[in-house]
Amino acid sequence: MASGGAEDARKQIRVFLVDDHEVVRRGVASLLETEDDMTVVGEAGTAEQALARIPVVLPDVAVLDVRLPGGSGVQVCREIRSDHPEIACLMLTSFADEDALYDAVMAGAAGYVLKQIHGADLVGAVRTVAAGGSLLDSGSTGAMLERLRGSQAEPDPLAELTPQERQILDLIGEGMTNRQIGERLYLAEKTVKNYVSALLAKLDLKRRTQAAVLVAELRGRRY
Repeated sequence: MASGGAEDARKQIRVFLVDDHEVVRRGVASLLETEDDMTVVGEAGTAEQALARIPVVLPDVAVLDVRLPGGSGVQVCREIRSDHPEIACLMLTSFADEDALYDAVMAGAAGYVLKQIHGADLVGAVRTVAAGGSLLDSGSTGAMLERLRGSQAEPDPLAELTPQERQILDLIGEGMTNRQIGERLYLAEKTVKNYVSALLAKLDLKRRTQAAVLVAELRGRRY
């Protein structure tokens, strides 16, 4: 790594690695550590370890395996982004999983890439999310939206929602948890949960992540 003093130190992208396979962590760490602008500041093999260690070192980017012992990378992403929105989360997985991609979008992940990605592309992905960019595969995202369009039979899918439900739907689209929505609207978390269940039923959706994608699709329109 470069050692050009304080100016170079400020340019360093601090990365935290989360994967239950030590060989994978070591490989990714070795790859990133060869870059002059990157340093690996910590590692974890479980969701519990990640949630304990990431807030201590406060990396710029957390590279998270989707499937972890005792939880998931998506869960870690959601909790870390809730408390530390400045940390960019890059989801890394062995196979394409549309449900996991839904969850990653909902959790606020900045990127979602397969482990088969070339080393140079992974380095580029880390730089992209560290700079505030998004790296969600356009093909997978397009498939999600297409599936969601197919599930909407009503011309106006939001027609049956009350003003309160529409407001909660908007906040779901911003990636907020039920607790955060409750704090914003001065509602009990259980009350928010009931609203979310009601609006999902009205929209004929099974997952709140589908609601988040619907908001992304409709954003820009007036409703």
